[in-house]
Amino acid sequence: MDGSSKSKNGKNGDDGPKHTEFSESQEKGEPSQIEHEPTPMPKNKHKEDKHENDENRDEHDIQVTDEIPSEIEELLHTDSKSGLSTDEAQTRLERFGKNEISEYKQNRFLKFLSYFRGSIAYLIEITCIVAAIVRDWTDFGIILALLFVNASIGFIEETRAESALDSLKQSLALKSRARRDGKLVELNAADLVPGDIVALRIGDIIPADCRLLGIGVSGSETETYLNIDQSALTGESLPVNRKKGDCVFSSSTVKQGQMLAVVYNTGAQTYIGRTATLMNMPADQGHFQKIINKIGNFLILITVLLVTIIFVYQVVKFRNTEQGDVLVILQDVLVLTVAAIPVGLPTVLSVTMAVGAKQLASKKVIVKRLTAIEELASVSVLCSDKTGTMTLNELKFDEPWLSPGYKKSDILLYAYLCSEQSTSDAIEMAVVAAAKQGLDILKDHDDEHDVPGYKIKSFTPFNPSVKYSKSTVMNLETKETFQIAKGAPQVIVKLTGREDTTNAVTDLAKRGLRALGVAKTVDEDLDKWELVGFVCFLDPPRPDTQETIHKCKNLGVKIKMITGDQVIIAKEMAQRLGMGRVILDANHLIDPGKSLDEITAHCERADGFAQVTPEHKFRVVELLKKKGYLVGMTGDGVNDAPALKKANVGIAVAGCTDAARSASDIVLLAPGLSTIVDGIITSRAIFQRMRSYALYRITSTIHFLLFFFFIILILNWKLPAILLILIAILNDAATVVISVDNAKISNTPDKWRIGQLITLSFLLGICLSGFSFAHYFIFKDVIGVTDGELQTIMYLHISSAPHFMIFSTRLSGFFWENIPSIMFIAAILGTQIFALIISVFGWLSPKIPLSIAVTILCVSTIQISDLNIHVTNLIYITDILRYICYSRYN
Repeated sequence: MDGSSKSKNGKNGDDGPKHTEFSESQEKGEPSQIEHEPTPMPKNKHKEDKHENDENRDEHDIQVTDEIPSEIEELLHTDSKSGLSTDEAQTRLERFGKNEISEYKQNRFLKFLSYFRGSIAYLIEITCIVAAIVRDWTDFGIILALLFVNASIGFIEETRAESALDSLKQSLALKSRARRDGKLVELNAADLVPGDIVALRIGDIIPADCRLLGIGVSGSETETYLNIDQSALTGESLPVNRKKGDCVFSSSTVKQGQMLAVVYNTGAQTYIGRTATLMNMPADQGHFQKIINKIGNFLILITVLLVTIIFVYQVVKFRNTEQGDVLVILQDVLVLTVAAIPVGLPTVLSVTMAVGAKQLASKKVIVKRLTAIEELASVSVLCSDKTGTMTLNELKFDEPWLSPGYKKSDILLYAYLCSEQSTSDAIEMAVVAAAKQGLDILKDHDDEHDVPGYKIKSFTPFNPSVKYSKSTVMNLETKETFQIAKGAPQVIVKLTGREDTTNAVTDLAKRGLRALGVAKTVDEDLDKWELVGFVCFLDPPRPDTQETIHKCKNLGVKIKMITGDQVIIAKEMAQRLGMGRVILDANHLIDPGKSLDEITAHCERADGFAQVTPEHKFRVVELLKKKGYLVGMTGDGVNDAPALKKANVGIAVAGCTDAARSASDIVLLAPGLSTIVDGIITSRAIFQRMRSYALYRITSTIHFLLFFFFIILILNWKLPAILLILIAILNDAATVVISVDNAKISNTPDKWRIGQLITLSFLLGICLSGFSFAHYFIFKDVIGVTDGELQTIMYLHISSAPHFMIFSTRLSGFFWENIPSIMFIAAILGTQIFALIISVFGWLSPKIPLSIAVTILCVSTIQISDLNIHVTNLIYITDILRYICYSRYN
């Protein structure tokens, strides 16, 4: 922006749209490589405000500016003593609406119906309709029940998560103090309207966009500042100062001071409300749904193709006969279709994810969208907000720079003796806390105004004109009196004449450390100053962040830092966390001189981005997704919400705003990132269970279709309908317990690898079909059983052989390397014992001898053990190739 477009008093020179600007105001005399233009102030302002920190310590003040429309400006001339009347407030409430950002909630009935969508669901529904047409009410009832069970599981689990979050939201409902009818009353923040006079005090969350009036809550004029934490909007870690006439924004927090303000924007018209428009985007089809649809489309294709061939063949072959009746053939084909298609696939996968959601809830991870569990297992890039997520979002004492002859305890003591005790200023509080923690004489010492061994004779608080505070102190033991000065490093350097330390000050600034100089007089000469050193402060990493990043790297997940703070601060934090230091300015994301491919390459290579706006965060996620990465995004502020919604998995961290919570798929209740590792590990275990079931079920479908396709076309042999339906129901019902099976965790992001999945399924399906034909011909032609006994034998074989296959598909290694859970083994064996009992006692078909039944089960077990070796070898080969590719490109 051209500086000439603004007048001297800071007014914007055009009538353009509302905007967000960034500027960096530096202390006088501090080295700077870039000359920054002044930030344009709201159009209604009369005087430029540089927003310097009380002690001018804030090297980089990220400023959010706004313009107030003229029609709103007319409503802001409310008497600060009386406020709005109840009637006028009600009129404005009807005009402007509630002070809340409307959250779209899908109709519950329509949401329930959405669980009936998808390739497999559509095929099952068509089959259900056909069953009704041919009046096969048994199949109709079974299919309909499975459809509703699957839909109910997903609906109930996600509704339960939403209810838990709604309860949390209600418990955090915001209140505000406003003047109505001449009285200061407490209102729900949602009831505020433009023109309301609100009282802002320390600790308050600002309920709407307001303009400060420069009037204290008592009604007297005040020239003081409000110290505002606006990290929820900009991501910067240090609070900023705002005074009379300045705009403060909804969701910011008052850290120090008190003042009346007039509301000028509410609800969707606030700064964060306009940011929320980035979230009004069409929802992408979930990754999990895409995978299920691919599997479903493949199974539908082969099922419809083979079943259609059988239908046409039988209609032609048996035309003009009783067997050629179209409805009879259609009923037979329907039974074959019901038995072949994976009716229980959505149900088993939903149950598996629901069980996983409960496991995650016990680890303080709330899953809002059930399919996010599967997607979290596949996340390869995790974009993380810095302030409050990677860091504590509070200033802490860092290693000081010391002059020769002074120790760390000395600078802590002198800084403490020259600090204001009863204050909410972030830096003063950090000095006091560090001294109380690091000095033995202050431990367990409750008197804030008395330091053992010293007497503070006078104290001059920080003076903006000289930029330091000063105290006069007496050493009670030596009776020596001396002065201490604490303030801006350049001022203290000039006071002590230590120009040789300028490089040290510059180095601290380059590292993004907040520094204060400390000096004292010596030789009882109150005009002779000596530099003690520089106390340094930084928003420190959370204790578990570095370990979490290391664990994520070991799990194949790359962490990218996305922060609104300055580049130098982000680089310093990246170094301390053991991350790469390739932190780029967000302008790289919108550089008009670079192609989209170049910008995307920057996104891939960078370890993080600094000075980002909500649009920048959204852009990072968008570019990475287009490149094929599954992206996770963590955040807590309003500025994170659009990116949280755009990401494959949006993760709102503890203490997040309502906007972030609403946009996310997963909500962390424990602070920091450590629970994300628990989430990734748990989700990968769930993924392995789902993938093993999918491999088993696709194999079973292929085996079933291939065997009956050829046996019907060549020999016109078929199983009774009741036996086919029983196979389908029992086998799927038993495998539901795969949700609690033991699982092997992958060290790289999981991928479905549909090609490998279908190839393995085809190979296994062909092998199983070969075993089935061998059973058929051996018992029919070699042993010579009756036709009725053959049906029972083939029922027991087709029930057991594919079912035992799940022991081979559940892991990439041999099944004995990771023993299945007791419940899983019991369920699988239980169904086969039931099938054996049916066969031996002849409940649904002619009975067979116990010896033959046991032999069939034993042969199935031996065959599957042999297949397990081949499956393991195939999976090992593909895993090796995948590892080579992953290592090369990552």
